[in-house]
Amino acid sequence: MKKSRPMEPLDIADADLRLRAVAAARGAAPFDTLIVNGILVDMVTGEHRPADIGLVGPLIASVHAPDTRADASEILDAKGGFVTPGLIDTHMHVESSMVTPATYADAVVARGVTTVVWDPHEFGNVHGVSGVDFAIRASRGLPLRFVVLAPSCVPSAPGLEGAGADFDATTVSSLLGRDEIGGVAEVMNMRDIIEGKPRMSGIVNAGLAAGKLVCGHARSLAGRDLQAFMAAGVASDHELTSGADLMEKLRAGLAIEMRGSHDHLLPEFVETLNALGHLPQTVTLCTDDVFPDDLVKGGGLDDVVRRLVRYGMKPEWALQAATLNGARRLGREDLGLIAAGRRADIVVFAELTRLEATLVVANGVIVAKNSAMQQQSPQTDAGEFQASVKLQPLLPDDFRVRSSGSRVRVATIDKPRFTHWGEAETDVVDGFVTPPEGATLIAVAHRHGLGDPAPRVGYLRHWGTWKGAFATTVAHDSHNLTVFGGNPHDIAIAANAVITAGGGMAVAAGGKVLVLLPLPVSGLVSEARLDAVADGFAALREAMDKVVEWQPPYLVFKACFGATLACNAGPHQTDRGIADVTTGIVLASPVLDIIA
Repeated sequence: MKKSRPMEPLDIADADLRLRAVAAARGAAPFDTLIVNGILVDMVTGEHRPADIGLVGPLIASVHAPDTRADASEILDAKGGFVTPGLIDTHMHVESSMVTPATYADAVVARGVTTVVWDPHEFGNVHGVSGVDFAIRASRGLPLRFVVLAPSCVPSAPGLEGAGADFDATTVSSLLGRDEIGGVAEVMNMRDIIEGKPRMSGIVNAGLAAGKLVCGHARSLAGRDLQAFMAAGVASDHELTSGADLMEKLRAGLAIEMRGSHDHLLPEFVETLNALGHLPQTVTLCTDDVFPDDLVKGGGLDDVVRRLVRYGMKPEWALQAATLNGARRLGREDLGLIAAGRRADIVVFAELTRLEATLVVANGVIVAKNSAMQQQSPQTDAGEFQASVKLQPLLPDDFRVRSSGSRVRVATIDKPRFTHWGEAETDVVDGFVTPPEGATLIAVAHRHGLGDPAPRVGYLRHWGTWKGAFATTVAHDSHNLTVFGGNPHDIAIAANAVITAGGGMAVAAGGKVLVLLPLPVSGLVSEARLDAVADGFAALREAMDKVVEWQPPYLVFKACFGATLACNAGPHQTDRGIADVTTGIVLASPVLDIIA
């Protein structure tokens, strides 16, 4: 009976493979593949040096002087290009690109990304353990290496919101017992960790007991809170807010996952690191979230490296952060370095500014040439995941707040992203509260069939003047139906378009749907081609620009997806009302007092 091949990284510990590589390295046997005429970018020394690279199966057997060997079954000409290890994205969410793992893989592998660390907490929040099962199943056999993590925050703020599942420490521990699970995904419920509450402490301890990664989300943590968060066992952060924040977290000893999804901060990070004078070995790179049109135009982690270089970082530093530093963070000694005995994940870039990949080798196999995949990756059937929106059609009155009296004092959610509580006085007309002057309506409806589906309505301030509405089932992290708008009629139209589509996003104005982007798989992703999803999302963005005027960096379209992230400090609208993780307050209605 033939033995099944062991999982990575044990697969390259195979004795026969190693003996073949040893023989090839010493010249007693030919290489399977020989890469010639390349300039090796050394991730240890930072040198650029001519070198040929001999491969045996998935293993690098030799890195040697040019033109000293020609014995190989296949010779690949790098044509003077720069040879680097495959890029490693240390924190990302496939679902943010709104396509399947196979589609995502084909988009980024062709650009030189060979490993991603995937937190599938979007699928987990919608489907529970079966969502993680799907993530594992859908990422098998692809040219992109997926390190799948166990979601730690399902939901992100228990008691304050309802998701499609609930992962306690027992659930996470069970997931961590699987070989396919690489660790605990970003621990977002910071306050419960800092206060030593049993649920989140148990989840972190499960990761520590399994000897696997425990990844963090430490936005705005400093001083004692940061030290307490780390003392619990959390070891990384991607939620940097400034150069000073970067330095404090470097000094604290966190692994830094410097993300590309907040581009406005990258120049400051580059300036901070350049002033430091060297690249700390704890700095890695990640994408976190990449929208589909950005994925088509810019790519994945390669785009982050490209932008860092454009903002003034040395290419060698950016590449080291994206390769060797990332591999060390993952504890993967087989990755991140082009050296004998390491895994053959190799990229040839034509130059180090535009970073156009002319050749990509993954596990010793040529998977892409000239930024195009050699073959399309197989898709995994989504099956029952295409029926995740369990809501009936809604009426405009469902998006109004009922109250007695003639005048009331209401709570408001002020400011995008870094929210805080506000108050306003307003009138009650015909039993409904008149939204405070300048307020934007937000409503969240539980869509998973496990709670009250009636929309909970709140008022946002400093979100601009809305001339229509936006509805989405992509709403971090419980992914309930979330709607924003200036009037209940357009809100109901947008919401019902999304419900009918089985999930997705819609923009409505003037009593009609302007754009609908169906995302029928889990209400999060589409099985359509990337270019079709990207075009649909670009059209939706364009429509949104006509509905509301954005004021970057905080009042931007992306803020709509994070407006319900209840684990972050401050008030946030959820399917249970206005919730505040810091105080534990949940207001089912924004009405605070009846004044008259």
